[in-house]
Amino acid sequence: MKIQLKPPKGIRVRKAKAGRVPLLILEPEEPRKDVPGVLWIHGGGYMTGMKEMAYMSRAADLCRECGAVVVSPGYRLALFSPYPAALEDCYAALLWLRDHAAELGIRSDRIMVGGESAGGGLAAAVSIRARDSGEVRVAFQMPLYPMLDNRDTASSRDNHGRIWNTRRNHLGWRLYLRGDAKEDVSPYASPARLVDFRGLPPCYTFVGTGEPFRDETLAWVRSLREAGVPAECDLYDTDIHAFDMLYPELEISREASARFLDRFREACSESRTEEPHPSDFTTED
Repeated sequence: MKIQLKPPKGIRVRKAKAGRVPLLILEPEEPRKDVPGVLWIHGGGYMTGMKEMAYMSRAADLCRECGAVVVSPGYRLALFSPYPAALEDCYAALLWLRDHAAELGIRSDRIMVGGESAGGGLAAAVSIRARDSGEVRVAFQMPLYPMLDNRDTASSRDNHGRIWNTRRNHLGWRLYLRGDAKEDVSPYASPARLVDFRGLPPCYTFVGTGEPFRDETLAWVRSLREAGVPAECDLYDTDIHAFDMLYPELEISREASARFLDRFREACSESRTEEPHPSDFTTED
């Protein structure tokens, strides 16, 4: 297992703030103009993690290999600040990215969101909120092996996978939602509760076949497709959660990384020409 919490070569880092939310900005050493801007949200089950995890995630590849500017927010964690604190912080970071796009050299039609695990869940939630508010047009979402559903699924129930499992999943949700709430949960908290997927940004993700989030990831992609939103998921034969980050030397990690970059480049060449109106959708907070 390789833990990388210092800036990789080829990337320069600076700090900023979106109100009270600390931000880590990753930029190529040789800045470019008209590049994608990515809000990348770290994982940790909503209860742990830090913005510097971007250094060991696919976010670093987006910056180094694709020239993207990446903003990683240090959002409040559920141990002391349950829902909606994390979502509010991440959405504030998205608005900051929108407002500073010109000075960062970012194309306003290439603002994207992504993250891993709980960060993937927050990326999905931010995409929903951006759609509903009409304040930011998110061009693409990349919720990798996302933590989307506070209810047990077939793959998250009685799961003993490596790194993440049923016991840890239940703890993360209890802290985030402050209890065992199963029914009356907003899709901004548990995106799997969303009913109307129309107008959400196109999506790419991947997940392991033996990990807890397999079924909720596949359900997310299926619901997007049924709503007419382009969405794709690659499956990898492993029960290691976040395998690409924690074991980058594995063949499947290299394959997942390469496929992710290919799909990101494809997304950068596409555009969303129609802006939906928030009143068209049914999400309730």
